[in-house]
Amino acid sequence: MTTGNGTLAGKVVIITGGGTGLGKAMALLMAKEGADIVVAARRVNAIEQTAREVKDLGRRALAIPTDVTDSKQVNNMVKRTIAEMGGIDILVNNAGIVRGQVPKPLWELSDEEWHLGINTNLSGAFYCCRAVMKHFVDQGHGKIINIASGNGMRGSRGDYMYGTAKAGVINLSRVLAITFAQNNIQVNCIAPGFIDVRHMQPEPPTSEVTRTAKFIPVGRFGVPNDIGHLGLFLASEASDYITGGLFPNDGGGLAGGVAPTGYAPVIDMEVD
Repeated sequence: MTTGNGTLAGKVVIITGGGTGLGKAMALLMAKEGADIVVAARRVNAIEQTAREVKDLGRRALAIPTDVTDSKQVNNMVKRTIAEMGGIDILVNNAGIVRGQVPKPLWELSDEEWHLGINTNLSGAFYCCRAVMKHFVDQGHGKIINIASGNGMRGSRGDYMYGTAKAGVINLSRVLAITFAQNNIQVNCIAPGFIDVRHMQPEPPTSEVTRTAKFIPVGRFGVPNDIGHLGLFLASEASDYITGGLFPNDGGGLAGGVAPTGYAPVIDMEVD
């Protein structure tokens, strides 16, 4: 898919978690299509860098430090966007956390760990949707794109908070879609698979990562733009008749049975 056709000309997009990875990819792709971008996240340097790159593309940009687990900060982010950008047309709920912690027994998980995972990955999306929805209803249109995960559709060993929260994001999207369909508001959900962001990080690829790619039906990890182009479609008028949709974007992983179950073969397997 090519960009630069002005598909989103004049639109204002809020992207949470837009400083790096998938959020940054969507921000830049949508800016290339003519959108003005508001980037919200906790890491100030990262969102300011994304905002600078958006401006380099000739679009307006605003970086608003926001912790999506704090509804007051979310409300402030939406109010600032309306005041400084003139409105909101599209919300992308991308903020989330995946903690590479050593799995622990369920009875050792603290309340704080549970609430951190649920609040960041689910409550934050709810706060953002709630904050923009009255504006969307009043103006008679709006689009929301929620980023879930394949883990929200199947169990993964010890994945209590993340998998549970992402399942909640999927059904939150459906409830919102049905509730506000009559208001010309479309709400859809993307479920990414394994996305390779190693070029954005200093760590070299591990042998485990390399082996995992062999089990993805298309034979490779996704890259941020794979998700970004789908986000661009769902943000555009081309998706006006689509709402309540769940779009796995995982190289066939769910269809082929790829899942981070925590199990591994005892001996190496050859994959043609």
